[in-house]
Amino acid sequence: MTDPKTRQRRLALGLYFVTDPAMPGARGLPAVVKAALKGGITMLQLRDKEASDEDFLAMARTLAPMARAASVPFLLNDRPHLVDAAGADGVHIGQEDTAPAEARRIIGPDRLLGLSVETPPLAAAVDPELVDYAGIGPVQATDTKPDHRTPLGLDGLAAAYATCPVPAVAIGGVGSANAASIMKCGVDGIAVVSAICAAPDPEAAARTLLRTIRDARP
Repeated sequence: MTDPKTRQRRLALGLYFVTDPAMPGARGLPAVVKAALKGGITMLQLRDKEASDEDFLAMARTLAPMARAASVPFLLNDRPHLVDAAGADGVHIGQEDTAPAEARRIIGPDRLLGLSVETPPLAAAVDPELVDYAGIGPVQATDTKPDHRTPLGLDGLAAAYATCPVPAVAIGGVGSANAASIMKCGVDGIAVVSAICAAPDPEAAARTLLRTIRDARP
């Protein structure tokens, strides 16, 4: 298997944009992603739990070239079996999705694999031989994922990050109002959905978040 550190060198966890199928409205998701890429997002994940594999793959094939042109890693949410066909750089899975060992087997040794963790014990249990980065959260309550676990808050986020053996982003209720405080917990970046996807100007929203991240880093 490829050395995990070799894969992790391809990570760019500063401003990780996770898409939502409904929030773009009449603008359409590709237009929002194009603006977000122009605004400086550093990673992109296509997330649509309700779409059929056919529709999901069609959107992935639209977004993958856009991300590649911007040199931004592009991941699918779950659906490791579609990574090859989509031309994606990897997959992000949750605790109730495909098991990390199985996801790694499906996507192969070279692609990126992310895992959601909701508590310090789950963060500590991440296998760095399989998983390249973690998404820790939710930090705050969020309407984007109404069935989420109890929010960690800043102290819980810091505790989970301290136990995590791989790089990690904070996710869940993350936006411009709390991005600086979240970065001060030590995380490697933030993952956002509505802060960009529902923004009137996604490009400007991405630029503002990126500036906040950079200013908050030591």
